[in-house]
Amino acid sequence: MHRPVVGIIGNAHLINETYHVQATGTMNLEAIANVAGGLPLMVPADPHLVDLDSLTECCDGFVFTGGRPNVHPSYYGEEETLAHGEFDKCRDTLVLDLIRRCVASGQPILGICRGFQEFNVAFGGTLYPEIRDLPGRMNHRMPPEGTLEEKFAPRHEIIMPADGVFAEVFGADRVLVNSLHGQGIKEPGKRIVIEGFAPDGTPEAIYVRDAPGFTLAVQWHPEYNAEKDPVSRPLFEAFGAALRNWQAGKQSHAVRKSA
Repeated sequence: MHRPVVGIIGNAHLINETYHVQATGTMNLEAIANVAGGLPLMVPADPHLVDLDSLTECCDGFVFTGGRPNVHPSYYGEEETLAHGEFDKCRDTLVLDLIRRCVASGQPILGICRGFQEFNVAFGGTLYPEIRDLPGRMNHRMPPEGTLEEKFAPRHEIIMPADGVFAEVFGADRVLVNSLHGQGIKEPGKRIVIEGFAPDGTPEAIYVRDAPGFTLAVQWHPEYNAEKDPVSRPLFEAFGAALRNWQAGKQSHAVRKSA
């Protein structure tokens, strides 16, 4: 059996102010290849380049990555402000439909940072444009100075119910994670279950209620040091197990169909 193919949602970038590219961080690719045991395949975040039928057919699951642009507030019924930052409506258009489709079919999906926020918006939730402006909240943004290791260093705990989905994955109801985000969940979507919170009350770990497959999403960046980090590794291993189960079911269905 070949390794499950994992579509990793890319982000649009502009090099030298003239050359348009789609890219994803190498950390995302390494986490899927080396920990989840999948074959990483970067997906351009543009509905003009891919169609959902072909995409879901060729991939066994998807990672919805972080990215500098934020989900446009029009997708959750709010007006655009300067606090909302940059946008990429092409990615919005592609991923929100893709998330709902995967949830309906049971195809495994993992959300990271912006991807976490996309899960929420896909099911009718809303977002705060800037967490650090809220009373009693810490600054969850990436430190502006320092090495890569310092920027991705653990910043705060996540507290989860001991009998929850995430505690089962991590083997603990408190874990230490990094923090590199500006926005966060305001109102959860109708099927979004918040299981993990930062000490200041910011939602950090969610899944989709009554979904037939793997639908976990986290607000931090578990792709950093995924092979060695005691929180990141079990998350990607659980995702990998879900991918292989989906792959086996898909192949079994193909055999029955051809018989």
